[in-house]
This record gives sequence, structure tokens and C-alpha cells, in this order.
Amino acid sequence: MLNKEQVKTAFMNIQLEENYNFLEEDLVTLANAFVKAATPMIIRSERAQCVKIARSINTLVAEKILEERAKS
Repeated sequence: MLNKEQVKTAFMNIQLEENYNFLEEDLVTLANAFVKAATPMIIRSERAQCVKIARSINTLVAEKILEERAKS
């Protein structure tokens, strides 16, 4: 999750269509909801990249990683 300072920095660095006056607590809640929604997609992408790298070095290791993931 993001802390208040990280959320504030991100919010100040984006260009929105309109001006919004969010309460700090609401902005943190909204940002953390986006992080929570994106986390599973990021995890899948990172895992796929790990298998790709493992496969390029050792196909048996990559297959074992996939096998173990299927179990859990």
C-alpha cells in the first residue's frame, strides 16, 4: 500500500482533465484501491517473466516452477 506522501506526490505529478479537491484520506483510500486492483496483474506479469528467464537458462527448472505453482 502507499503512504500519504507517496499518494500526494503521485497526485501532484499527474495532469487531470478537471481540478479535484479530494480530502487527503479519500485520496489515500482511492490510491490504495487502485494498487489493490493492479497487484494481481503485476504479480502474474512478474511470475511469467521469471518463468521466461528460467526457461532461457534451464527448461527443467522452468517446468518445475510451473508445476509447483499449479499445486498451490
